[in-house]
Formats: sequence, structure tokens, C-alpha cells
Amino acid sequence: MLSASQIEAFHTQGFLVVEDVLDTECLKSVRLEYSQVLDRLYAGWQAEGRVGAPLSDSFWGKLLTAYEAGCDWFQPMDISLPGDQISPDTPMHFGPAVFDMVRAPRLLDIVEQLIGGEITSNPIQHVRIKPPARTLTDNESRAHITSTDWHQDRAVALDEADRTEMVTCWLAITDATVENGCLQVLPKAPAQEMLPHCPQRQTAIAPGYVAEEKAVPLPVAAGGMVLFHPLTPHASLMNKTDGFRWSFDLRFHVTGQPSGRNHFPDFIARSRAHPETELHDWQEWKKMWEEARARLSKSPHIAIHRWQSDSPACA
Repeated sequence: MLSASQIEAFHTQGFLVVEDVLDTECLKSVRLEYSQVLDRLYAGWQAEGRVGAPLSDSFWGKLLTAYEAGCDWFQPMDISLPGDQISPDTPMHFGPAVFDMVRAPRLLDIVEQLIGGEITSNPIQHVRIKPPARTLTDNESRAHITSTDWHQDRAVALDEADRTEMVTCWLAITDATVENGCLQVLPKAPAQEMLPHCPQRQTAIAPGYVAEEKAVPLPVAAGGMVLFHPLTPHASLMNKTDGFRWSFDLRFHVTGQPSGRNHFPDFIARSRAHPETELHDWQEWKKMWEEARARLSKSPHIAIHRWQSDSPACA
């Protein structure tokens, strides 16, 4: 549980680092589940002749070999559908270990202290497994693979959620250090507003609005978490090590309020008033996303960002 001073710090500065949110068993289960996903993917790529023997038989060796061979493991491992065109077979991952992580009791206890006891798991959620920067291709721009540009989380949701009470929970699966690309933040101003964003390499705060020299790095050990208010400007550093940096970013909002991505499914993770409405079945979670994929693959593309390159701030 958060102390009164931690809660005050979060509301004042717009961020908070909390250690030991996920226990050892949760971390072990998530890592095992993803190892099994990668083993299946890698076997398929080998059968197609796209990869040979991995650099090493470890999870990390297979990831790096696959990335260097141009095999996309990000989308098949992501816990969301992409923001671009969706097909009936767009890959994604929804499994029991990740579901248990999203509903981890200590995680939800902390979220409840910030937004109350009616908690919905927001569909703006991703896995981020970032290779060493030296291995990235010159045209790599995906925020889930390379460093993340400065942004506010409210700005990467649709405007329907501009008044939604929401919190971002960034969970470290491996240690996040300054060297391997931990997050950095600008403390939220007392009257923080949403800054203009532009479709740059990623959707990012417009040039001239970020005082990067004032950025605060936020290292956190595996199992720990960084909490963000949706208006807090943040980014990630470059991974300058020879290893990977692995995290998940989840969002939770007050049940009944808009999610900011209403064409994707959300679910009630905790309800103090109506506990019977909580979702406890990971297979139902998976089914919700599969049904969304089938529906969206037959529909015109729905843009997930509101910002246009011809905005005066982007000129």
C-alpha cells in the first residue's frame, strides 16, 4: 500500500516509483509464458527458412537472432491490437500469466488508492521488449522496440477520454537502469495542460515544449513500477547495453468513463460495489480481443491518434 506521503507526491509531481509490486512467482510465470510463445514463433521461422540456429538458446538469444533476421516478434507478443490496419489473423498474445499480472492484488490495491475502488483495465496496453540500440535498424521507429519519444499519455488516447480519471502503471520485468533505457520524466506542473503533439517518429510532444535538461531518470528494479498521471510528460532513454530491457505499460481508469480507445475491449478488474462484475477468466479476456479483431478486420481503419502534421505547432 502507498503511504500518505507517496500519494501526495504522486498527485503533486505526477509520477511515483514503487518497488516490489509484482512478486517473484508472478515474474517467473510471465517470463515462462513468453518463453513458450517465443519458442513457437522461432520454430515457425526456422521451418520457413527465415532464421537458423539462434545466437544462443536463451530467450534473449532467440529474440536478437529473430530481430536481426527481420522477424517481427513484437506484435505476436503484444497484449493489444496495432494502431494500423487489422487483419483477421493479426497476431497478439493473451495468456493466463499476463492476465494474472494485470490483476495482481498489490497492483490493484495501489491503483485503488489513486482512482477509487471501481477499476477498469484500459485497453491501451503494451509489452515493451527493447533490444540493444546498436542492433536496431536505421528505420526502426516503433516505440515498443526503440526509445520512446516525449509524450503525455492523455495525448495518445482519443479525446473522448480527456476527462477520464486514469493512471498508467509501467511494470519492470527486468531491471530498468539509466544504461539500458529506463524512463525519464518531467514533473507535472501544478496547472499542467495537455501539450501539442505531432506525428513525428512517434506521436510526440511538439518541438520546443520539453525542457529535456530538467528530465529526471527513473530506474526501477524488476517487479517494481512507475506510476504516471496522464498529463505527466515522459520518455525513455536509449538502451546502451548489450542486453534487453523488458517492461509492460498498463492503464486503469474509473469504470464507466471512456477508455480513449473504445473500439478495443476493456474489462472490470476490481469493483468494490459490484464484485460480481469483475472478470476472473483469462480465456474470456482473450476471446474479447479475438472478437474485436474479427470485427475490426471487416471495418474501415480507426485512427488511434488525433494529431495532424499540418498543425501550427508541428510546422
